[in-house]
Amino acid sequence: MGELTTPDPAPYDESTTAAAIRRHEDRLAKDPASLAFAPLADLYCKTGRIAEAFALCRKGLRHVPHYMTARLVLAKTLLAAGDLDAALAELNAIRAASPLDVQCHRLLAEVQRRRGDIDASVQHLETAVKLDPSDRDSRAALRLLRVAPASGSEGGVARVLRDDTFATVTFGTICLEQGLIEEAADVFTRLVKKDPTDHRARDGLDRALRAKSGRKRG
Repeated sequence: MGELTTPDPAPYDESTTAAAIRRHEDRLAKDPASLAFAPLADLYCKTGRIAEAFALCRKGLRHVPHYMTARLVLAKTLLAAGDLDAALAELNAIRAASPLDVQCHRLLAEVQRRRGDIDASVQHLETAVKLDPSDRDSRAALRLLRVAPASGSEGGVARVLRDDTFATVTFGTICLEQGLIEEAADVFTRLVKKDPTDHRARDGLDRALRAKSGRKRG
């Protein structure tokens, strides 16, 4: 089985998204057996209609259980709902059927990071970059999750961070507030590696990665 066909997410535009939702809803109303349920569920998920997205995926997959694109949307919906274990199980099933799917590895990296398994997250990011060398988001996340600084590139804050005394949620938050995103990610990554159940550190790492992604796109 080849790679899944779900496209990478486009920049969110409210009017365009609303029009796309109406178009897929009309298509599904005219033909209840249409595969339009998958892109419609994806749009529901993106606009925060998580329960509707989940129900639509479940209903559609009862008729086409091997539709891997819909399963990927279901995994994204489970991730958005915060059900990390269910999302992981779904993504592992997708990976077994389509091991070279880039988006599956991207989502697995996010799920594992949120679960506190940084090493597994890095492995999936490495796979995503290997499969798609143009994947700048995965490259950026990979740089942040690899805590070792480049030789000769350390500034004052980086040298301070060698001392684990400063590896605290408070210090990581200060770095983030000061725009020191790489340093913040360094702190939070170390904390999560020490204690994968540290929700404050996991949330901080998530904020650092989002900030890095926003800065790059800006």
